[in-house]
Amino acid sequence: MKLGLLPLGRPTFDMVFAQQKLDAMLAHIDTTCHETAGPRTLLLDDDSARAAMDELKAAQPDKILILQVSFTDARITCDVAATFDQPLLIWSTPEPRTGDRLRLNSFCGLNLASHALSLRDRSFGWLYADPEGSVGAALEDLIGGARTVKPIEPARPPIATSEGQRIAKTLSGQRIARIGAHPAGFDTCAYDKGALQMLAGVEVDEMELPPLFDAARSASAEASTRLREALAPWIIGLDTVDQEELDRSLRLKLALDGLADGKGYDAFAIRCWPEAFTEYGGAVCGPAAMMGEARRPCACEADVYGALTQLALLAAADAPVFLTDLVDMDAEDDTGVVWHCGQAPASMCDPSIEPVATLHSNRKMPLLYQFPLKPGPITLLRVSQAFGQPRMVLGRAEMLKRPLSFSGTSGVLRFERPVRDVLEKLIGCGLEHHLALAYGDHRAALRGLAGTLDLPIVEL
Repeated sequence: MKLGLLPLGRPTFDMVFAQQKLDAMLAHIDTTCHETAGPRTLLLDDDSARAAMDELKAAQPDKILILQVSFTDARITCDVAATFDQPLLIWSTPEPRTGDRLRLNSFCGLNLASHALSLRDRSFGWLYADPEGSVGAALEDLIGGARTVKPIEPARPPIATSEGQRIAKTLSGQRIARIGAHPAGFDTCAYDKGALQMLAGVEVDEMELPPLFDAARSASAEASTRLREALAPWIIGLDTVDQEELDRSLRLKLALDGLADGKGYDAFAIRCWPEAFTEYGGAVCGPAAMMGEARRPCACEADVYGALTQLALLAAADAPVFLTDLVDMDAEDDTGVVWHCGQAPASMCDPSIEPVATLHSNRKMPLLYQFPLKPGPITLLRVSQAFGQPRMVLGRAEMLKRPLSFSGTSGVLRFERPVRDVLEKLIGCGLEHHLALAYGDHRAALRGLAGTLDLPIVEL
């Protein structure tokens, strides 16, 4: 058959490494008996991808194969799904856990695509495999249709419990400030104010980014200095980062505190990039970590349901919560990696490691935290909107004592089920790319909450 190729990437990631992975992907594809059409170079923006789609229309391929070489949002994948009736395939690649930056973040691209396609009721085949390994049989299975996504039907809502009713009562009346719109192509972060109010009684106030930046700029120098002094005893490297950018970052924390205290917000959902870097000049990641430690969760990328999920887990755990990406799954090691730029609450740091002040891996500005997560049992939660219906996705895992996998804050975990099975469930249930994490096993209370809110449930 004829395969239409669309190799997707973004220039904010490691393009040399991405090209290496693409070359390996193409080498495997060329060993099959199938003809190919379309570009064999990375498509680094939407315009070039859409131009390539126009060329593929003329070539009339039998199937479309998206090579998810690095992270991208889901816009092009959704355009492909709308433009082509042919079967859609996606190949995403893992990357080594080097302790340095996420060089590709390809799995997150697959994750966003899976959720977006679930909302559009579009079937697809998928493969998550290193092209520099032995993938011939798996690739033939993908092309032949044997790796089509298997949708996971959630179980009926559990029985409501008194603990679940307590959490629901805690949620009702809480307020989330959504600051800035979610990025284009992030259907994972879309929401409906009325639906959220009906579901959990949580209110959303919508505001734009400039008032937050203005409040940060007008924060007092003395308050910023005091905040820096409070950080200095436990995080090393504050003196090594750009001091003006550090000051701007700390002022964002002061601005968020002012909004929370002045308007009674319980959580935030903030459009954290690119404007915090390009228009303001400082990262909101470190401030989000501080807010999380203070039990006023912040969801990045303006993920309102991510903020709701954090509030629910916070009420169940009575402990700080971390909104994280799942960025790697290793079947041989039977582990996964959770990561976010550098915004895990400080209490989640491995006590044998000194936390370090660091920079955003793509935007190169402070303040971010860097440390591996401490070992111990954890609960993972998402109030999901996959397939256009609210549901709860719930899991338990054990955070392992492992070296830092990727720069920022990350941890290596082992699920109760084999990673292969969990991966199938994650893609099959169309899960969003953000999960809330708290230490301890809080599943019983959260099942009771699912029953109280009449939420079907998927257990990882």
